[in-house]
Amino acid sequence: MKVILTADVYKHGVAGEVVRVADGYARNYLIPQGLAVKATPGALKQSEKLRETAAARKAALENQLNELARQIDGVTLVFGRRAGANGKLYGSVTSTDIQQALLEKTGVDLNRRRIAQQSIRELGEFEVPVRLGSEFTPKLNVIVVREEELASYLAPAAEAAAPAEEEAAPELAGEKIVELIKEAEARAATLGETGSAE
Repeated sequence: MKVILTADVYKHGVAGEVVRVADGYARNYLIPQGLAVKATPGALKQSEKLRETAAARKAALENQLNELARQIDGVTLVFGRRAGANGKLYGSVTSTDIQQALLEKTGVDLNRRRIAQQSIRELGEFEVPVRLGSEFTPKLNVIVVREEELASYLAPAAEAAAPAEEEAAPELAGEKIVELIKEAEARAATLGETGSAE
């Protein structure tokens, strides 16, 4: 029997396609489930409209995916992990970790299955592809460092964000040093008195 698929059917075709299937499969499954209609002349005209709307939706989705790909391409994510002397991680950086970091940094919420499946198990820099099905595959730059080095790795970004505070603070830093010297002298005098009393 010839039917027109109204939805994508695994191993048979996509919405709007005219396919030949077994009579029983069409009568007992496809048509009752609303996945297909019998291929009549009137239905064939409607299938043309269905194909046009499906093509328009597919083009709109493709545009959204391309925009998303441009937005996340080249984003750098830094992870701090415990590692052995040989650079192997005690754990790993998984696609879920990458998805959460990407969401925090860019606000883009991707399905973790679109991010490369292999976990990262050693220190270093990695390019992680993201499968969006668009015209190009965006890559995330993932950097894995030791936990102890994470703060120093992120510090240059924090210093760049607050140079004005440091410029205004030299007087305060000098006052702080004078206070610390006075406290140290007072402690030394106190220790000297207790030492001479004994």
